[in-house]
Amino acid sequence: MRRVSPTLTAELLGGALASAGLLGVLTHGVGLGPFGLVVGATAAAALVALLAGAPVDALGPAGRVTLVRAVLVVGVTALVADPVSQHPMSGPALVVLAAVALVLDGVDGAVARRWNVASSFGARFDMELDAFLLLVLSWHVSWALGNWVLLIGLARYLFVAAGVVLPWLTGELTPKRSGKVVAAAQGVVLVIAASTLLPALAATVLVGAALAALLWSFGRDVVRLWRSADTHPVRVRPGLAGVLTLLAGVLVLVALLLPGDIARLVPPSALRIPFEVLVALVVAALLPGWARRILAWVAGAVLGVMLVLTLFDLGFSVAIARSFDPARDAVLLGNAYDFVAETSGPVVGVVVAVLVALLGIALVVGTGGAVARLARIAAAHRSGALRLAGVLAVGWFVAWTLSVQVVPGVPVASRDTSIRAVDRAVEIDAGVRDQQAFEREASVDAFRDVPDDRLLTALRGRDVVVAVVESYGMSALDDPGLAGPVRAVVDDGERRLGAVGYSARTGMLTSPVAGGGSWLAHATLLSGLWIDGEQRHTDLVSSDRLTLTRAFHQAGWRTVTVQPGTTGPWPEAAFFGLDRAYTHDDLGYRGPRFSWSPMPDQYLFSAFDRLERGPGAPPTMAELVLTSSHGPWAPLPRTVPPDQVGDGSVFGPEEPQHSFQSILTTPTPQVRDDYRRSIEYSLKTLYDWTERQAVQDPARAPVLVVFGDHQASPVVTGPTPDRRIPISIVSRDPAVLDAVSGWGWADGLTPDPTTPVWRMDAFRDRFLDAYGPRP
Repeated sequence: MRRVSPTLTAELLGGALASAGLLGVLTHGVGLGPFGLVVGATAAAALVALLAGAPVDALGPAGRVTLVRAVLVVGVTALVADPVSQHPMSGPALVVLAAVALVLDGVDGAVARRWNVASSFGARFDMELDAFLLLVLSWHVSWALGNWVLLIGLARYLFVAAGVVLPWLTGELTPKRSGKVVAAAQGVVLVIAASTLLPALAATVLVGAALAALLWSFGRDVVRLWRSADTHPVRVRPGLAGVLTLLAGVLVLVALLLPGDIARLVPPSALRIPFEVLVALVVAALLPGWARRILAWVAGAVLGVMLVLTLFDLGFSVAIARSFDPARDAVLLGNAYDFVAETSGPVVGVVVAVLVALLGIALVVGTGGAVARLARIAAAHRSGALRLAGVLAVGWFVAWTLSVQVVPGVPVASRDTSIRAVDRAVEIDAGVRDQQAFEREASVDAFRDVPDDRLLTALRGRDVVVAVVESYGMSALDDPGLAGPVRAVVDDGERRLGAVGYSARTGMLTSPVAGGGSWLAHATLLSGLWIDGEQRHTDLVSSDRLTLTRAFHQAGWRTVTVQPGTTGPWPEAAFFGLDRAYTHDDLGYRGPRFSWSPMPDQYLFSAFDRLERGPGAPPTMAELVLTSSHGPWAPLPRTVPPDQVGDGSVFGPEEPQHSFQSILTTPTPQVRDDYRRSIEYSLKTLYDWTERQAVQDPARAPVLVVFGDHQASPVVTGPTPDRRIPISIVSRDPAVLDAVSGWGWADGLTPDPTTPVWRMDAFRDRFLDAYGPRP
């Protein structure tokens, strides 16, 4: 790194202190926010680093004037970076600082000529500062007038970039007075536009005229350079190398800054300083070549793996509102393939699986190559790399000290990748410890040794139906954009069921999952254990845990489940104590699919009546899984008269089938509306069927437990930690409801805001205790 003279050191220190003082004045005077302070401090550090590497021992009188301008530009940059400040003086302060900086632009040149101290460094310093100020001002004005204004600030940088490919653009030209006038006018016009003194239309016309003049000036210079050059070579390789380096940098930054939560995937989240970059720059600049190459490839490959895992986190946050756990969720990748194959066809499933695998490999290899390339460039420009690391360190330290966040939970001083890497390693041990904890929890079961004749005695002789409404969360009843129509259907169902003798009590449970993972919620409710991952589910179904369904089976009920969404073997049926598990192929459906839902809910009830509720059927406990409210929620089947359901061929899709991925590309209001309509359809179908049972055979009208398995996808609910679901017990026998009178549940089919919220794993014990005494 170049040795800095004492004179230049003193001048740089003075400039840095002046910048700090100006930022302090702005902070207290115009309410400059923490992010503005970070940007201002980083800009000041960048200025010091730039001058520290300059081939001069002292700035001279003209350079000192330019340094004063640079301090003002630091203030302008800080104010522009802090647009959320509502202080009435922030706008005028920005205009004043920028205007003074523009005035001093003429002073430093005059001083240089007056004292005959003009130098190539001074001219370069002045020109780069002008260009940067225009970039900052054009960025600020573009918020009000549109992104096209950025062309003013980017014009010079694009011209310089073009010179890499077209070297004749770097030739010498005699400056023209008109070009200087046009260049000076850009700053004046942008300051006028930033002042907001002009109406929007007038400001747009003025800035547009300035841009047109700038393009004319650059165009004229290009023509002059073309004519003055003897040859006009095109250097493709340097251009491609520059593009490749740019892409490598973007890939590495994406890997470092990409959040694993869809709620945090917003543009401001990219305005962060990764601590890992600071370390990488120093290490790359100081390590010997062989060590640098090995470490760069290893670190890049690890970063690529982290990027792949982060992408899985994003997908999981969309689908099931939590991050991906490699130790416990690997089996879900097979389920994801099955899901895509079922909704979009087996060919699409194979293609998607192959593309995902190739993408994962490409990201790991590509990130390794990107880090190696950037490390090589950093080593080749050691002093520049160390100065850049110093600049970023200043910004990072200020952001860390002030705990600056661009959006809630997203700090500017980023350490996300390092933290996630440690967390991933810890997750492996956590998975082992969680499995051990689960084994201890499962070994304690107050109802394991209860004699069969004492189980569920208060429900003996009654049919019991546990109806699971897919994706039916409290958002459907509380969200202002959804609740009105859904509550109208619930209220109408309550009225109709009340007319045939039914009453209900309704509470709320917290589901272990959200957005997906229905089988985990089902297992939690039935087993009384918290099943929030596939490993726990695997351990559960290999245990001897007494589930609700098994308790009914041991107490003498015929136990069945109807799961139209299960399209293959379901060996878990034996664990749950089921006499019969009806899956898709057992139901005789001949109609069309409705996206993921293999059949309408109306057909499910028709098939259940036909298969299990004929004359002479024994008391039955059935779990019925209503899939029409499973994403992507469109299209929905139409409702037909019950005697016309037949084999389901009467149902015809009224619009093209949708893949699950369509909820990510369809406008959110439409997705939410589709979800709302699907919940209305499933609930209405359930109420219709229950009403008919009471009318056709009052003696066998079933007791119902109706619950939603989880909240819908975050695409519908938004980023929320709320995992509450409604659950109702519905019966024509007052004694059934009296048994749960101490639960604090609300009368009717809608929970009261004061209703207690239990974890879903508490339901089994409370239910068994209410309808059959503990040992």
